[in-house]
Amino acid sequence: MKMNLLLKICSAGCAITLMAGCSAKPKSDQPAVPAAVPAVTYFKVDPATTGSITGTIRFTGKKPMPKVIDMSEDPACVEAHHGKAFDESLVVAKNGSLSNAFIYVKQGLEGKTFEVPKTPVTIDQSGCWFRPRVLGIQTNQTLQVVNSDPVTHNIHPMAEVNREWNHSQGPGDAPLNRRFVKPEIMIKVKCNIHSWMHAFIGVVENPYYAVSKDDGTFEISNLPAGTYTVAVWQENLGTQEQQVTVTAHNSTASNFTFKGK
Repeated sequence: MKMNLLLKICSAGCAITLMAGCSAKPKSDQPAVPAAVPAVTYFKVDPATTGSITGTIRFTGKKPMPKVIDMSEDPACVEAHHGKAFDESLVVAKNGSLSNAFIYVKQGLEGKTFEVPKTPVTIDQSGCWFRPRVLGIQTNQTLQVVNSDPVTHNIHPMAEVNREWNHSQGPGDAPLNRRFVKPEIMIKVKCNIHSWMHAFIGVVENPYYAVSKDDGTFEISNLPAGTYTVAVWQENLGTQEQQVTVTAHNSTASNFTFKGK
């Protein structure tokens, strides 16, 4: 009787040992090695093979009458403009030159990856305006937001391809740093506190863009020789495109004319 009991206990113990041995995970002698991240190869521009694109953006037709912006809801904004401020969505000089147009290389750089500039692009809230009104930035480059005014502002980029965000910034607050990871032409920016404040950001994957100056001129330099599609955008007048061939050590003209609506 006792012998049978001992045999049963022994059998049960062996079974438990076998089960434990089967369920145990085998130990690995080597730790798991994380997958290697492939190194990014940036396109290196050879200055010996580059040229530039220069041009002027012009407006023809009846010039719009300057529109006064009502800033009376915020006395500090009125004071910043000495009582009168004008809409800047279409700024045309006496000779017809058009400022604040965004010009960029739309096609012709496919397959090339450009290093992200370490210097941030700055947008300032000054005089209850965004300065500059139109700006360009490379994907993943830092956008630095500054408030130089004695009042609180709110910057709200209404991106559709990138992530939309908005952030209030009071007088003396530290700069905000943000990035856009995808190309997008153009991102409209507004202030949720002051309805007249607007800006536009062109996000591109390369450094070849420009904004027309007060005299309507622009320059895109250090561009590798080749044939490109150059596009220009203006917030009220839409977009235009041209095909341009750039040769080494030369400046190629690319002028655009918008007709008034």
